[in-house]
This record gives sequence, C-alpha cells and structure tokens, in this order.
Amino acid sequence: MNSKDELYYSAIDLLHRLIRTPSISREEDAAAQIICETLQKNRFTPYRAGNNVWTFAREFDSEKPTVLLNSHIDTVKPTDSWSRPPFVPIEEDNRLYGLGSNDAGASVVSLLSAFIHLSETEQPYNLVFLASAEEEVSGQNGIVKALEQLPTIDFAVVGEPTGMQPAVCEKGLLVLDCSTYGKSGHAARNEGINALYKATETIEALRTFEFPLASDLLGKVKLTVTQIQAGTQHNVIPDRCDFVVDVRTNDRYTNAEAVEILKSRFPEVEITPRSLRLNSSAISIQHPFVRRALFAGYEPFGSPTLSDQALMPFPSVKMGPGDSSRSHTADEYIILEEIREAIEVYICLLGFKSRNQRNNRLARIADPRPPQETYR
Repeated sequence: MNSKDELYYSAIDLLHRLIRTPSISREEDAAAQIICETLQKNRFTPYRAGNNVWTFAREFDSEKPTVLLNSHIDTVKPTDSWSRPPFVPIEEDNRLYGLGSNDAGASVVSLLSAFIHLSETEQPYNLVFLASAEEEVSGQNGIVKALEQLPTIDFAVVGEPTGMQPAVCEKGLLVLDCSTYGKSGHAARNEGINALYKATETIEALRTFEFPLASDLLGKVKLTVTQIQAGTQHNVIPDRCDFVVDVRTNDRYTNAEAVEILKSRFPEVEITPRSLRLNSSAISIQHPFVRRALFAGYEPFGSPTLSDQALMPFPSVKMGPGDSSRSHTADEYIILEEIREAIEVYICLLGFKSRNQRNNRLARIADPRPPQETYR
C-alpha cells in the first residue's frame, strides 16, 4: 500500500509532467496519454474516448453504488502577461507555478492519488476515476463522451479549485443571442425606426429585471449584456441590432424555464438560446458525503462558476485544492501543501479509515460511515 508521502510526491511529479505538456481545450491528446501511462504504471486498465480517460477500481460489483472521481485535464490559452513560462513547472516559496496547476491539475493528481489509495482496500461502493477533456469550453467531445460509456453513477466528486470547501450547488449558464428590428432610413431625415434605440431600451430594462425566485446559496439569477452590434455605416438608420446576454441561472429554474420567462417579459425581442444543456446543479445537504464534510468543519457554499457538474445527471459535489481566483490568470499557481491536504481529505471523506491523521479536524471523520449510509 502506498504511504501518504509516496502518494503526495507522485502527485507532484505527475503535475510537473502535465504542466510541461500543453493541453489547451481540444488539444489534450498528449496529456491524456500521460494519464493512461500513469494508470498502467499503477496496474489499472485505462479506457479512452477522444481525450477523456477513465478507469475502474479493480473489483467492480454491480450490486454496489458507484462513485465517480472527476476533474479535467484541459486548460485555457495562456495570456501574454505571464512573467514565467506557462509550460515550465517552477517551484518557488512552496508554490508550483504553471498553466493548469490550479485549474485543475492539482485536482486531477489529488483525486487520482485518492483513487489509487482507496482502490487498495475494499470499499462499500464501486470507484471510477475520470480525467475529462474540453471542460473549459463545454465541448461536445468532453465529459459527455465518457459518461455515455460509464455504468450508472450514483454520486460524483468534481475536482475544481474551491479551497477544499464543498460546493453543493453551482449556477448554470445560458447564452442568449437577442435581436431587435426597426426600419432603415437616412440619418439626416426624420425617418426610419432605429433598432439600436429599441435594443438600448430593452438592455436598460434587463439591468433591473429580476427573476422572482432566489436560491439560499446561489442567490438570484444574474443577467449581463456582454456584446452589441448594429449599423452598416454612419448615415443609415440601423434596421437591426444584435446583442448577447449572459445568464447565470440558479437552482430554482431550468434554463428552458428562464428562456420562456424572458420571452414572455420581452415579446418584442427575438431571443435565441445557444444551448439549454448547462443547467444549474444542486445536491441535498443531507447527502452522506456533504454531512461528513460538515462534520469535519468544512463549509458548503454555492459556486457562481460553471463546471462539468452541469452535464452530470446525478448528484455531485464540487471540491478541490486551490483557489478559483487564481484560475485563468497569469502566473497561475498551486500551493504544494494544498495538494497534500486534498489527498488526505478526499480519502477521509470517501470513507477510508486512516490511522495516521494529520490533524484533529480530519480525525473526526476518519471512522467508516454508519452502515445505513450509502452514496446512492
């Protein structure tokens, strides 16, 4: 059985390899191969669909519930403002710098370490590890491709930088292409109907529009106009104005419901959603995993940012090392000790009894779950 120190140092080595391997969304092939090689080295059989890689703990029992450990191997593109080379792992002052170190390489290696450790002992559930692709762009060849080939999942831990606090719900994403229409005319004469003016009236109304239902943890639905385009030249009244609305839905509305509410409130506007699939997600505070996290002193919260949770048709918690404020920033980094803590917390919360707890907070949750609790 691997010791906690061995798991930690192996995780750091793997994260170094991933940082050195560019894995921009839709270009994760080399990173996926590294995950495959790591699984094989640890005597697991890797499966792959596109750039999504997964494996199973060695004993799979169809009578048990199944728990999924997931994080993503893709990254955003590096900006020009990096002061360090983004694809060179640099350790400095107990920090590891590099693109994807925080979002979400640290979660990938921590979850994989926990998976390896938990797989060495029989658990009251089946365990699946999945390193997915195209998360940053919600791509069609991302996690959905893998979920189509997995058995029924009863619960998932999604690794994202949350400071190891459990996100029990997250906002959904709805992007709306909107258009208003008028009538063209010469700008020098009092003629035509200005579609741009009609759009600005709608945009001003959207600034103060509120959906009636708020969420305890996610708050209100948030609407933001982010783009606008109108006109062909300076002396022609625009007969069409297009604008984009970014909508972050809470768990009180599906995306489809939110669209219908907006169409009813603004009937003069043509509203077309780009997709309805990225809904808000939530899990009960009474779920055994959440209860164990609460007992350990962790604070559940609602996440305003989107993850692959939106594509999971089963209960899930978003929880991982790092801080989301570091994500997508120049000189992104992870604090090395955050990875060590994450490995231990994952192992404890998922039910493995550890004899050598590093602090009292973790020791409080080290005992196995009561028999009546499951991850169904």
